Amino acid sequence: MQQAAHPLRILIITQWFDPEPADVKGLPLARELAKRGHQVSVITGFPNYPGGKVYPGYRIRAWQIEHRDNVRIVRVPLYPSHGQSKLGRILNYVSFAVAASTLGLVHVDRPDVVYVYHPPATVGIPALIARALWGVRWVIDIQDMWPEAISASGMIGNPGILRVIGAFAGYMNRQADRVVVLSPGYKRRLVEQGMPPGKIDVILNWSRLDGAPRATGGLKPEEAEQMAGKFVVLFAGNMGPAQALESVVAAAQLCRDDRSIVFAFVGSGIELPKLRAAAAGLPNVLLLPPRPPREMPALMARADLLLVHLRDNEHYARTIPSKTQDYLAAGRPILMAVRGDAADLITRAGAGTVCAPENPQELAAGVRQIAALSVAAREEMGRAARAFYEQHLSLHTGANAFESVFHSIRRH
Repeated sequence: MQQAAHPLRILIITQWFDPEPADVKGLPLARELAKRGHQVSVITGFPNYPGGKVYPGYRIRAWQIEHRDNVRIVRVPLYPSHGQSKLGRILNYVSFAVAASTLGLVHVDRPDVVYVYHPPATVGIPALIARALWGVRWVIDIQDMWPEAISASGMIGNPGILRVIGAFAGYMNRQADRVVVLSPGYKRRLVEQGMPPGKIDVILNWSRLDGAPRATGGLKPEEAEQMAGKFVVLFAGNMGPAQALESVVAAAQLCRDDRSIVFAFVGSGIELPKLRAAAAGLPNVLLLPPRPPREMPALMARADLLLVHLRDNEHYARTIPSKTQDYLAAGRPILMAVRGDAADLITRAGAGTVCAPENPQELAAGVRQIAALSVAAREEMGRAARAFYEQHLSLHTGANAFESVFHSIRRH
């Protein structure tokens, strides 16, 4: 690993961090930057996502200091919640912002740059406080475009409230010294809103599994038996309103006469009870419990087709779901049921096929199309997926880009 010529003191502020599954840019980026010789500190909360309950082995306290892979982690208290309660979600976001701005900043040294992971947009508040205290510049990494993402998820529909949220998020974006986004579509949207293009960098996400420890297995004996000899379509990840998985279950219903095809869902989320009810009685649908990240590569390697699905919404056409990178890194064929940038990525990679979201007929047709290919043709798609990931989306590539951004805004 090449050491940085000019090491930086980097402060990462993120509400979600390892061991939470939403930790895409947290520990992997922090660890990679530390390997390069930078001094990295993190302010985060106590893990509670996605279930809204504090993880076993943790308890809410005033603060907790951890050290992992030469990264100093400061955990601060928050109100744990990630259900459908709007009040609970607000308390979750605001409590972390307040604690990070006070208890968090007290326990870190003055950084050269601050990196903020959004969502939620409230995480920008401690960055503003850090700038007022130390005069440091900060970068905001927008992973969800507010208020569009909130509206698309169905969490809030009141136009007045959405305007207030949009005004707050816009203010945070303008206050940041640099803005990083995960897709070209996000950049186009910010430019439409009046942000100078030169302030915005597109840095595609990497896989959460990039460089992470891996375990063998991944399937219990009874699960392996259910998949034996089958063409396995795998959906892995959060099961919420944004994923619209009722359409995938409807596609499974259309495929039920083909006994060689099975749909496997791995994960959890607030829509899981509805999904379980919709899939009741379908012999070609398997609902598997969540797996730790280290087991996911082995599970994805068993799949014949990896599925990405989101609601048919203008906002989602601008985003690239994080599981896209996981799937490309896994080196398996992909069925992308998301319009826009994500579909373009799969087409560029030659890694599978695309279809319209929330369209069971097209989903079923896409599954049958890949299932009809020879094993050699599917393996070639998988190799193309992995090669594209290594060239354009790896952690190494992303960390290079972030180093460049951090050095460009550092005050000398």
